[in-house]
Amino acid sequence: MKHMNSEVKEERTSNKKRIDLFLVPIVLIAAFLSLFKIWTDEYANAYYTAAVKSMLQSFHNFFYASFDPGGYVTIDKPPVVFWIQTISAKIFGFHGWSVILPQALAGIGSVLLLYVLIKRTFGVWAGRFAALAMALTPIVPAVSRTNNIDSMLVFTLLLATWMLFRAVRTVKFGWVLAAFAMIGVAFNMKMLQAYMVLPAFYVFYVVATKITWKKKIAFLTTATALMLAVSVSWAVVVDSTSADKRPYMGSSQTNSVLELAFGYNGINRLTGNTSVTGSSHKQPAQTEQQTASSETKQNSNSSADSSQSSNQRKSSFSQKMQAPGGGNQNGMFNTGNPGPFRLFQKGLSDQISWLLPFVIFSIVGLFAGVKFKGPYTAKQKESLFWLAWLLPVAVFFSIAGFFHQYYLIMLAPPIAAFAGAGAVALWSMYKQHNDWKSWLLPGGILTTAALQVYIMSPYVSSIGVAPIAGVGALGVILALVLAIRKQRKNSLTNYLGAAAMVVLLAMPAYWAMTPIIYGGNSMLPSAGPDSSSGMGGPPSTATNSKQSGFNGMQPPGSSSGNSSSNNQMQPPSGSSNSGQMQMPGGSSNNSQMPNSFSSKSSSSKRKSGGMNAEVNQKLLNYLTKNNTGEKYLFATTDSTSAAPYIIKTGKPVMAMGGFSGSDPILTVSKLKAMIKKGEVKYFYLSGMGKGGQSDVITWIKENSKEIPSSKWQSTSSSAQQGPSGNGTLYEITLK
Repeated sequence: MKHMNSEVKEERTSNKKRIDLFLVPIVLIAAFLSLFKIWTDEYANAYYTAAVKSMLQSFHNFFYASFDPGGYVTIDKPPVVFWIQTISAKIFGFHGWSVILPQALAGIGSVLLLYVLIKRTFGVWAGRFAALAMALTPIVPAVSRTNNIDSMLVFTLLLATWMLFRAVRTVKFGWVLAAFAMIGVAFNMKMLQAYMVLPAFYVFYVVATKITWKKKIAFLTTATALMLAVSVSWAVVVDSTSADKRPYMGSSQTNSVLELAFGYNGINRLTGNTSVTGSSHKQPAQTEQQTASSETKQNSNSSADSSQSSNQRKSSFSQKMQAPGGGNQNGMFNTGNPGPFRLFQKGLSDQISWLLPFVIFSIVGLFAGVKFKGPYTAKQKESLFWLAWLLPVAVFFSIAGFFHQYYLIMLAPPIAAFAGAGAVALWSMYKQHNDWKSWLLPGGILTTAALQVYIMSPYVSSIGVAPIAGVGALGVILALVLAIRKQRKNSLTNYLGAAAMVVLLAMPAYWAMTPIIYGGNSMLPSAGPDSSSGMGGPPSTATNSKQSGFNGMQPPGSSSGNSSSNNQMQPPSGSSNSGQMQMPGGSSNNSQMPNSFSSKSSSSKRKSGGMNAEVNQKLLNYLTKNNTGEKYLFATTDSTSAAPYIIKTGKPVMAMGGFSGSDPILTVSKLKAMIKKGEVKYFYLSGMGKGGQSDVITWIKENSKEIPSSKWQSTSSSAQQGPSGNGTLYEITLK
């Protein structure tokens, strides 16, 4: 106990010392990568931005995280991050940057937290290098520059880690409760993804805490119960509320938060069963690994024929999507083939794996000489914590049926921690030992440089040969020179070691800057020369920035003008939702995505919020002028068409089938009742409905009056053919 008290006094003394001047530039780098030019992103991820616009309008919408101002359907995630975004928008005004700001600050905060966590045990240089590695891990700033949840999630989990470490040092039960309660808060950010760190928390507390086994079990049991209570608190309140007094829980099939948490946003991510169709059909794992790239030419001035489109989809399902570097790569959204080396495959390795070989060598060094029965040093105990975070998460991403590239930010903290702690440990072994341990540093440098050459090689047309050859040559030379000069204690050797670390971080630093250089994608954030596409491969050439990527998708009611063709990417074969692609926010989407993306946006304000991230002003003017008191400006099948109009006007727009159009929210009888009450009369439809919505769409078409396109359809020549062809505006009035 005296030892524990001395540690606490030492911590308080160290906290009073002046700021680490080496940390300042690291924080500035993190701030630049996370904040610079976020003000150019007008919509951010439009699905989530629309929810913030709606949540600003009433406490009812705020509490339930309603997607639309009318409180019809929620977004498909818990509300905590969006509560924070809404508060930010309330303080700074509603802008794209104001909803991104909390995530950007969380990204910077994660760098600082990792520095604090590593510095205390492994030393100040380990903390500095870990913080720098975290800041320069490409996927970290890519996600932090958007209003997606993951950056805030990681910050919260690192805060929980700080509480756990403090609980072990002080042997105070209150800090244990706080740490596990914080995981419960993280659950209310992104559900089961927050629980990925639990193995690390349990293992570390059991191994590191110097109390009796009886107390360990009692403390962990109580803390776990508190975590579960905090986790399900919001879900229980929502699920206990009458369905007619709250919005429908988006992307669930039973209007339940718990079903969403443990099903679609939980186990189904591992199995790949992410189809949201209102049926029990399970999407086969092999289907998730088949995507298509077909160039479908459509007449620019006419609506796409639905039967022809269906045939085109079926014929293209069996094709595989072109992978980064031009090779065939299985896996939806370039997440690779499940297997032990998945994190080294194209599309994932350039987001997170730049330092993985060095991390492996670091783990070997940090655990060298450890005996199973102990005793363990503080460094070994904390190394065990980071290993217990790294391995389960890495295994998940190696076998999971479905995830997006930006989920990989969950691996950034343990990788950065081992990079920092390992750099100092391997350097010490290199200088002080003459056995196999002294070879770990040169070996780590050599293999890491080799992997980085492999990661960059598919991008030779984008970045040139020089940086690839430079990293490879310098890595080999520095590793060989260090091997030759082993155990020579002079300044030249120190400079060589520092130079090696600079070489290993040079290309991750460039990759981390690509969302700024080339433009980012707020819906599917990723890093690399193709960062504006969000698809994780080398950029293809686009004819112009407005006819590429999500930005160029046609808003409801826009004709394609002079554009003559579309390159479209089709969904996987065998999907129960024909024509759907899995999109952020969680579910599939009926919109077809163009296959060409621009590397830079020509406009000062990027509307990169996803499909249809534009407003057709002529349609908006028509709907506003002819609204006779209806609650909803108009109704449409899914959120991608509705979101920009909610953001632009703040008025309710009904996404009848939720995010993807597949939620079984509406029935024909419910819709009739809404129309009779004067809640909605205009419907913008493009194609047939999905899942439980097909009967509703059919009824609308059979009982409505079609509005002539000349009254509302834009003829802008800058817009491409929109999702599923040009839509149709209908009007229904029932007495």
